[in-house]
Amino acid sequence: MVKPTRVTNRIRALRFERGEMTQAELADRIGVTRQTVIAIEQGRYSPSLEMAFKIAHVLGVRLDDVFQYPEEETS
Repeated sequence: MVKPTRVTNRIRALRFERGEMTQAELADRIGVTRQTVIAIEQGRYSPSLEMAFKIAHVLGVRLDDVFQYPEEETS
């Protein structure tokens, strides 16, 4: 079983805000398969930094508008 990543994202919401861009359209524009986009959206795969920037660029937002990493809780 694949352990989910702690990185969260808003890709699905941003796709719909951008005229209901499909997973296939996003995948084509960033040079990956639709399955890769699905895995990223579901938190099963963390994209490379370069791919993350490409996703943000295609969606027309800043990187931190797409991806979030939760703060570490300190004791």
